Amino acid sequence: MFQRIITFFEKQSFGVCTYLAERLNMSISKIRLFFIYSSFLAVGFPIVFYILAALVLDVRHYMKKIRMRIWDV
Repeated sequence: MFQRIITFFEKQSFGVCTYLAERLNMSISKIRLFFIYSSFLAVGFPIVFYILAALVLDVRHYMKKIRMRIWDV
């Protein structure tokens, strides 16, 4: 049961922690723990940052797809 919950959240995540970990050369678990702990301390501000980062990454991914399609013609 617990493993299914973890798998669900990993599949549904936006990849923000993974992206930040790759850019900063850190482990993904440290970035995730940072978001969790700072959310409790900063009363949810990191959640807003996470959502905005997810939107930016999604738009960047969408723009890369469009750019690839244009140049494939």
